[in-house]
Amino acid sequence: MYETMAYWETYETTNDDPLSIRDFVEIWRAADKIVYSRTLAEVSSIRTRFEHGFDPEVVLRMKKTSGHNLSVSGPNLAGPMMAAGLLDELHLFVTPVAIGSCNPALSSHFSSNLELLGVDRFASGGVHLHYRTHG
Repeated sequence: MYETMAYWETYETTNDDPLSIRDFVEIWRAADKIVYSRTLAEVSSIRTRFEHGFDPEVVLRMKKTSGHNLSVSGPNLAGPMMAAGLLDELHLFVTPVAIGSCNPALSSHFSSNLELLGVDRFASGGVHLHYRTHG
């Protein structure tokens, strides 16, 4: 996931880019990022810290002291965070394309009731599902 998202670090925006792209690039570059990985040796983007292992207590402290929302990307990190009860909301983007083998979006250890807060449909056929977690 990090290698995919790091693309935005060097993306050169133009006035021809949609405002959503220009805004996202600005948000990505301004964000403090933590990369949890067992396979990467280092990170290349600014404002990025590298961690070899996920520690739920560290994330809980960040959550309590950050003063703003935290975002998690990728099922290999979101799954353990869900299992640890650290996620308050889920934003799932579903794209109707099959590629290779899959990682489940929800951890098999996740036992929360989900409250659907919203659904956005895209012209491409994809959907954005917004849930609040309970329990």
